[in-house]
Amino acid sequence: MKILIGSKNPAKIKAVQAAFNHYSSECVALDIPSLVNSQPLSDRETIEGAINRAKGALATHDGKIGIGLEGGVEKTDFGLFLCNWGALVEEGKPPIIAGGARILLPEEIAKHLIAGEELGPVMDRFTRKENIRHHEGAVGIFTNGQINRADMFTHVAKLLVGQYEYRNRK
Repeated sequence: MKILIGSKNPAKIKAVQAAFNHYSSECVALDIPSLVNSQPLSDRETIEGAINRAKGALATHDGKIGIGLEGGVEKTDFGLFLCNWGALVEEGKPPIIAGGARILLPEEIAKHLIAGEELGPVMDRFTRKENIRHHEGAVGIFTNGQINRADMFTHVAKLLVGQYEYRNRK
């Protein structure tokens, strides 16, 4: 089975590979745009980005499944929460959607996102590291390494796989 991943982000690729590790499959990472803001500012926008990546992957390459994973934030009365969503697309069927863990972002980070900045560069400046989004991510920093970005997306990818298996059981 060929699985098309709508991103070349190493954390997202690792997550999909882990979720499909019990399949005889080939995972192909593709640079597919989310077609939403580079910093999604709601669950709705983050879900749309995940669906767009999954559909775009399946539409542009030959494969059985398209997977889109998208990180974003959701504003609540309690502050700005980190969120992550995923979508799995098969030809002729509605998308399967799943969401994952959430953590409250510190105000010193949240204020930059509300002002229009993207989380990745904000985290790079905050940690004085490069490409945090490709490694531990903000979740890794703010959970003191207990959960990294690949772990967070693996949870979402496994939820997608489980729903896929349920939908396609015989």
